[in-house]
Amino acid sequence: MAQFGHLPRRLTAVCAAFGLGMAAFASTPAVAQSAKLIETDWELKPSARVEFGAVSAETATRDDSVIVNGDAFTIRAQAAIVIEDDNTRIRLEADRIEVLRLDDERDDISRDRITAEVNQEVSETVEVQLRARYYDDLVTAESTDTDEIQGSVRVTYEPERAHRVRVRGSWREREYDQGTGGQTEGQGPRVDAQYRHRLGRYHYVTVDLRAESIDSDDPRRGYSRESAKVSYTQPITPDLRVRPAIQYLRTHFDERLNEFGETRRDELVVPEVEMHWWPGKLRVEAEAKYIFSDSNLPARVREGYRLTLSVGYVF
Repeated sequence: MAQFGHLPRRLTAVCAAFGLGMAAFASTPAVAQSAKLIETDWELKPSARVEFGAVSAETATRDDSVIVNGDAFTIRAQAAIVIEDDNTRIRLEADRIEVLRLDDERDDISRDRITAEVNQEVSETVEVQLRARYYDDLVTAESTDTDEIQGSVRVTYEPERAHRVRVRGSWREREYDQGTGGQTEGQGPRVDAQYRHRLGRYHYVTVDLRAESIDSDDPRRGYSRESAKVSYTQPITPDLRVRPAIQYLRTHFDERLNEFGETRRDELVVPEVEMHWWPGKLRVEAEAKYIFSDSNLPARVREGYRLTLSVGYVF
């Protein structure tokens, strides 16, 4: 776990920005009207979720000289409180995941996440979300042990039910645990864009685009990445949905070099299929991925599979 030396200062800054955003929302006519009706319109909705899962994963170099197994069991717990009226929704959430690895050579890991967000309907077609989030022990592209403070703004435009566009801008402040080498830091933006075409109930075509970068004084941590994903959600029954998808990711590391002195560049192509079966409060989810990894660093030219199955219950 990285010891976030500047956590109080950064967390205060994020919370202050989040508070200013909420104050700005409060000045809108919609929220002003809601304030007058607070005694009758606001609802408090606590919720919780527990989930148990299993992961089977393996990747290998093309000559099978390096084989990495990722088999594990997972346990997840989540608790949340939602306060909402007709136009405004505020959510506070705490989430923890424990990963119990079956490979004795790899340590168990955990990840904690705390989220505060507010969604405000600005008009019949536009919604704005402000979100502040803290991660402890997050696995990221550049490190397996990252603490992060994140602030973001998302705008949703839905002129009709068939078409929805979402754009989110985020800023991340990260600190990396270097073990005996102390901590180093990184920071940078991320932009997400999504278009979803609704064909019917739980029947969608979705396109996701992302661009992000991290700047760091540590030459091993800086990188930039672009990704694109197309998915299709097909309902089988009212409780069962299947979602095939394909994703492409391209990552350029700032200072990691290959044997020829070139900066490392990785590419991933990931076809996948998900299944969600949600009868009542039960949540059964399965996912199968096959990962094709190419790189100008020969050791990173790999391919392999990842299978996950989780069973959860919502309270």
